[in-house]
Amino acid sequence: MAIAKHIPKQSGVFPGYWTLFKSGELDRRIEKARRHLSSCQLCPRYCQVDRLNNKVGFCLATDKVRVYKYKQHFGEEPPISGSQGSGIIFFSGCTLGCYFCQNFPFSHNRLGRDISPFTLAKMMLVLQEQGAHNINWVTPTHFIPQILEALKIAIEMGMHLPIVYNTNGFDSPEALSLLEGIVDIYLPDFKYALSEPARKYSKASIYPGAAQAAIKEMFRQVGFLRVNEKGIASRGIIVRHLILPGQLDNTFEVLRFLAEEISPHIHLSLMTQYLPIWEARKFSEINRRISRQEYEIVFQWMKDFGFTNGWIQDFESENTNGTLNKNSRN
Repeated sequence: MAIAKHIPKQSGVFPGYWTLFKSGELDRRIEKARRHLSSCQLCPRYCQVDRLNNKVGFCLATDKVRVYKYKQHFGEEPPISGSQGSGIIFFSGCTLGCYFCQNFPFSHNRLGRDISPFTLAKMMLVLQEQGAHNINWVTPTHFIPQILEALKIAIEMGMHLPIVYNTNGFDSPEALSLLEGIVDIYLPDFKYALSEPARKYSKASIYPGAAQAAIKEMFRQVGFLRVNEKGIASRGIIVRHLILPGQLDNTFEVLRFLAEEISPHIHLSLMTQYLPIWEARKFSEINRRISRQEYEIVFQWMKDFGFTNGWIQDFESENTNGTLNKNSRN
């Protein structure tokens, strides 16, 4: 079901990072970001480890950026993927410990290879040359310093695509302050509004408050979703929520927060693609897919809260890569 309605069109908009690059502010951001490598505070765990001296925190990231793969990706929301795909870069590691992680090979097991900022810049440029609509950084929080270094190199080599910051929502205020004016489109998860499931299933009881503050800050920075004349996102925020089986109280609070403390007009992407993979079998209550009844309840809540923009996956969708399916239900 698609509930997307009218998205204001925005033409001739250059990515925000060009202004910061030309003013010298991007250099200042890079310098500030690099301080986190000696005392990391990029996620709300505030590990404060010295990554320059081989110390690691929860995410196990060092001072080297690690990438799993990059490609043109067609499985994002329609304004992100468009007709030519999103230039997606999957970073290895994660600041969360979700037992049901669908990306566990590179998020938990950290598959990938350490690369230089120059190589990362070249990846962005290859994706631009292939015709991608944007550059989509997936799970980038713990690598912000290296990513910003790579961005500057890419700009100097002609990069001009909008930046999508595709995050689990567990970002610190310090991290987001580095990104203002650089990120054009925020694509955060809002996994939990309740601390107990956040603790139990993702090892992060502080997630709800941290994510709520992060989403408010992201919305302040970029506002509602804007698209260009071709319907491709140029600026704004889309919030994702994965419905977990047996956790409707959590989903209700997620919807309530977004509707009452942000706006029911925010673009919401509700995902029904949950599968009990990785280590989800450790918990009997989430060792299944969501039921038809759970789907219908959440669908009704969306209408009750007055959400007018966004997407919800079909109940029968077997797709697990984030593709959002349209049907006639509005």
